[in-house]
This record gives sequence, C-alpha cells and structure tokens, in this order.
Amino acid sequence: MAESSGIQKITLENVMGDRFGRYSKYIIQERAIPDIRDGLKPVQRRIIFAMQEDNNTHDKAYRKSAKTVGNVIGNYHPHGDTSVYDAMVRLSQEWKMLEPLVDMQGNNGSLDGDPAAAMRYTEARLSKIAGELVKDINLDTVDFILNFDDTDEEPTVLPAKYPNLLVNGATGISAGYATDIPPHNLGEIIDATVHLIDYPEAHLKTLMKYVKGPDFPTGGIVQGAKGLKKAFDTGKGRIIIRSKTEIEKIRGGREQIVITEIPYDVNKSNLVSKIHDIRINKKIDGIADVRDETDRAGLRIVVELKKDVNAEGVLTYLLKNTDLQISYNYNVIAIDDKQPKQLGLKDILNSYLNFRREVVTRRTKTLLKKDKDREHIVKGLIKAISILDKVIAVIRGSKNKSHAKINLINDFSFSERQAEAIVNLQLYRLTNTDITELEEEAKNLESRIKEYNEILSNKDKLNQVIKKELKEIKKNYAKPRLTQIEDEIEELKVEKEVLVSEEEVIVTLTREGYLKRTSLRSYQSSSPDDISIRNGDHILFAEKLSTLDQMVIFTSKGKVINRPIHELPDIRWKDSGQHLSQSISFEPSERIIAAYSYRKLPKEDTFV
Repeated sequence: MAESSGIQKITLENVMGDRFGRYSKYIIQERAIPDIRDGLKPVQRRIIFAMQEDNNTHDKAYRKSAKTVGNVIGNYHPHGDTSVYDAMVRLSQEWKMLEPLVDMQGNNGSLDGDPAAAMRYTEARLSKIAGELVKDINLDTVDFILNFDDTDEEPTVLPAKYPNLLVNGATGISAGYATDIPPHNLGEIIDATVHLIDYPEAHLKTLMKYVKGPDFPTGGIVQGAKGLKKAFDTGKGRIIIRSKTEIEKIRGGREQIVITEIPYDVNKSNLVSKIHDIRINKKIDGIADVRDETDRAGLRIVVELKKDVNAEGVLTYLLKNTDLQISYNYNVIAIDDKQPKQLGLKDILNSYLNFRREVVTRRTKTLLKKDKDREHIVKGLIKAISILDKVIAVIRGSKNKSHAKINLINDFSFSERQAEAIVNLQLYRLTNTDITELEEEAKNLESRIKEYNEILSNKDKLNQVIKKELKEIKKNYAKPRLTQIEDEIEELKVEKEVLVSEEEVIVTLTREGYLKRTSLRSYQSSSPDDISIRNGDHILFAEKLSTLDQMVIFTSKGKVINRPIHELPDIRWKDSGQHLSQSISFEPSERIIAAYSYRKLPKEDTFV
C-alpha cells in the first residue's frame, strides 16, 4: 500500500474483504443474533430500555407507540421507523412471544398475518415481566456505552432476572449465521436453572426432567424425543409440531374435524386457504366445507366432512399435505462473550448464571457503598445529638456555614460529610421520635451491610440470592405448559380409500392396448355391442371393478404394467379407449397377452 497526499492506494480485493468483514461483524453482533445473557437483539433491548427510561411501565398509562419509536430512533437506534415499530409489535404479540414484553393497546396484527395498525394509532407500555429484565439497571449492574451520537448512554445488556433467551426464544438471519430458538416454559426453565445452581455437574438427562421441550404460545403437540435431546445437547435438532384436533359427530350421521391449536408461526389464513384448495380441487373427495370459526374464545377451524367419510383418514392427509403439521429445526446460536456460538441447554443456563452472579455482585457492591455512606452520616448525626449543646455552641460561635463545618471537624473529629449533614440538620429532627428513628436506621444499616459482605465473600450466599430471586419470578409469572410433548414421531400413512371415492366401473382392455374406464351409468344406457373397436382388434379384458382396485397388464414384449383403476381415463362406453402408448413406451407390434385385477397384491402370487 502506498500513501501520497492523504490518498491511499489499495487493491479492491483488500478493501472489499476488510469492509465486508466489518459489516458482517456488525450484522452478527448488533442486529440479528440475540445476546445469551438477556436473550435480546439490540433493537429489542433499546426499545425496552427507552420505555423504562421514559417511565412507560406496566403501572402507568399507555402511551402512543409513535412516541416510543421516535425516542428509540432519536436516542439509540438510528434506523428506519418501520423496523423499530415492527420489532415493538412483535414483542407484544402473544402468539409469537410466550411472555410478551410489550403491552400494546389497539390492532397489533393477528395470527392470520394481518399487519398492525400504524404506530400513530396504537398505544403501548412495558409488560410487567419486562420490568424484571431492566430491574436494578440503575445500580451499576451492567456496563453502559455512549449512544451513536455520543449524547447519551445505553446499556450493553439488561440485568435480566430470568433466562429470557430460552423463555421467549429468538429468530434471526445474519451474515453466515441464522438462529431459530423456540420459546420454553418459564417455570420449567427456572426449575432447571435452580437445579444447576445446586448441582453444577448435573447431566443433560437430569435437566430434561425439568425442561420437557419447547412451549409454544400457540400450543400444539411436539413429537420427537431424539430430536429434542440432540437440540438440548448440541443446539441443533429437528422436531415435529402437530395441530391439536378433535373429531366431532354432527347432524345426519356425519363428522367434522375441529382444529383448536396450530403449529407455531403458521399463518392461520393461509392454512385455511390450503384446506379450501384441497376441497375445491378434490384432491380428496370427502370434505364438504371448511370454516374459520375463530373468535375471542379461541382458535377454531372446522373441516366438515361428507357422509360415510373416514375422518381419521382425511385428518392424516391434511396433516401430511398442509401446515397442520410442520417440522421445526432448532438452531440455537447466540452471542456469548462477543462471539456467535452454537449452544446446548446446559451451556445457555451456565452462561446465564455466570452473568447473574456478576450482576448480583455489582448490585451488592453498589448497595454496600450506598449503605456504608449512609451509615457514616447516621453515626455522625447520632454522635452530634449526644453532644448537642456543645455542637450548637460551636455552630453559634462560627462565622458562617463553612467555618462551622471546619470547627465541627476540628473540635469533634467529624468527617466533612458528617459535618455537612449536621449543619443542614433541621431543628424539628431533634425530637425524641427522630432520634429513635436514627438509632433504628443505624441498626438496619448495620444488618444490611453485614448481609452484603456475606454475599460478596461467600459464593454459596451469592447463589442463594440468585435462587431466591428466580423462585420469586416463577411464583409471580409461571403458567401451565401449553404444548404437549410426545416421544415418538407418528408416521403419516394416507390410505388410498381417503384419496379415492369408491365407485363401481366397467374396465375394458383390447388386445392392441386400448384401455378405458366407463361409469355404470354410461354402460347401462348403452348396448354392450355399441362399443367402438378397431378392425382386427378384440376385447381381451372386461370386468366390473371398484375405483379402489388395480390391474396388472402383461405384453408380448415381456412388459408388466400396473394401473390403479381410479387413474384410468373415464371414457364413454361407445368410444374407443386410450392407447397405452400415450403413457408408456409401446412398440407398434406389441400386443396385450393377459390382464388381471386385484385389490391388494399379496407378497407372492401367480397370474398364470
């Protein structure tokens, strides 16, 4: 590289490599991948912090979302308002977040993929549990850095009193990395975390007794114990998410399939449309109607069936061919120690506990210093009251406030801070009640200081504090599990009876290879002799069969052709059939020598 007059000459290859490397690092660390400690991406953290700083908390009135978005953009996140508002909306959606962090009033979207109302119409505030993420942030528990224009400070991470990364999960795509972390039950995660505090060498198998698997806000059924174990061990694994369904009896001896829970992140409207398409296109001939009856009481999709239709068979087909059942791939990647890492369950909990130990230690040091400072003042006030007459005499004999402070320091060995508190003491504070209160305060301060010192000097005591706070979170916020866990992945096998409507038909095949299926109505309305056959050809096979049957055909060239009856062309009795050459390779001199029908072919059979 050469440099002249401030101009650098450098190859495009080096410039691109350097700049893209910086950009990739920024995207990974500052945009798309969550932090393992608080489970948040930067934009989410900035939204929550901005709302906390603005006192826009759960116990205050709602405020316009536009105000929060403007605050975030102006102070912490210099990007488009749409991206910030979209992130804010997602934090409020109870079908996306197991524990929503923003409480939004107004249209915040829907399970059908409808967009939220514009930010000028909606109002929001932090949810109560979001307050637990920012609690104690003013006690020097986390590091702060300057914001983008150096006019304010923002936290690098939130104190997070519970493992939010696992509780709410995350999804994101960055340069070279993608993360997909499903939500998990708050109570189960806390139980596993507490167990890990007590038994740091606990095996994954033990932790999985507490954490059964993901717990999606949309419920559903998760299948695949092997995939779960692999995901919790390595951070990668595949599971199946299935809808919860019921089969109900309805009028006329018919049945209907009722869907009450659908897989996570599935668009309900698209799902209903897909089932409608199956009905209209008659991919299965058994669905009479599809209705979305979802209301405030909960999700409800009804698939009404025709009479004498196998409901279990139709359900199996829908599970296999629609998003009533999906596969979900765990890909647990988070920022740990400023680097993206793939992590298992125990890794995440250990990293979180190390972070909480640091947070509680820093908080304790701050509180210890604060109480020591206050204890010093209180002891000075108590001492001053015990020699009140002398103190008053010294103050009255002083020229001014500064002179009085110097005299108190020199005559009675008060510190400068104690002397400042004494000269500022108001006369009404000299009553017996106030003196007693000071003595009681001194005792309480002494007790707290002793407790803080124990926490700082004893790791077990520190762990007890963390455990106590985790258990309080569980007591206040834990909810019953929504998602059912099943060990085995059920194989979906669609029976032909579901796909094909059974009907009796006449099947004919000529020696030269003309094949057709004719309805009984067409056959019965015609004379058997009315069939059209080419000169020199004759019928080799003619039988009444079911559309559920199949036939096997043998040719003079040694070919064996299998044909399901329902796939044969439906042609009038009077017309010629369709020649086999239209669907397979069939030589001009080739002829049919035999044909047989069957319903289910045994493992071994003889046709001659």
